[in-house]
Amino acid sequence: MLRIVFTVAITLLAGAFLFTGRTLGSPGSWLTLAWVLALGLLATLPLGAVLGSMFSSQRSAGGPMLLLLGGLTAISGIFYPITHLPVVLQWAGQVFPLYWLGLGMRSALLPNALATVEIGHSWRHLATFGVLSAWAVAGLVLAPVVLRRMARRESGSSVAARRDKAMRG
Repeated sequence: MLRIVFTVAITLLAGAFLFTGRTLGSPGSWLTLAWVLALGLLATLPLGAVLGSMFSSQRSAGGPMLLLLGGLTAISGIFYPITHLPVVLQWAGQVFPLYWLGLGMRSALLPNALATVEIGHSWRHLATFGVLSAWAVAGLVLAPVVLRRMARRESGSSVAARRDKAMRG
């Protein structure tokens, strides 16, 4: 958790020097940033645990995971407005929590006037809360089941050997 707080603080500090027009001065902006960050973590961490458990090592997971994350980022409106994408990609991007996490962060960090480039010309806080909550609940319910099932298929000695190998290099 400390790493996340540190990363957010460094990002906000860098943004304060590099960009103008942020709105993070009001208590409402800080509150939005906090709930979106907390709910976004709850929505994405279980998914990451499940996806990461499908690979035998970090090295074998690197390429496919980066490709998946890069594709989701491309259709989630993180680097450019999602409204510039074809409608089918807008719908696909909105299925995943990355779009909603980005939308919530933009709503906390950018002026309200910039909501005009978003779908529906608003920050859609209620929808953001709803979708991130749904992903969080689904992840927190399904991740233990999937991880438990995967752990049953593996012997304790193979888990220990893989842990030792990961610790060495």
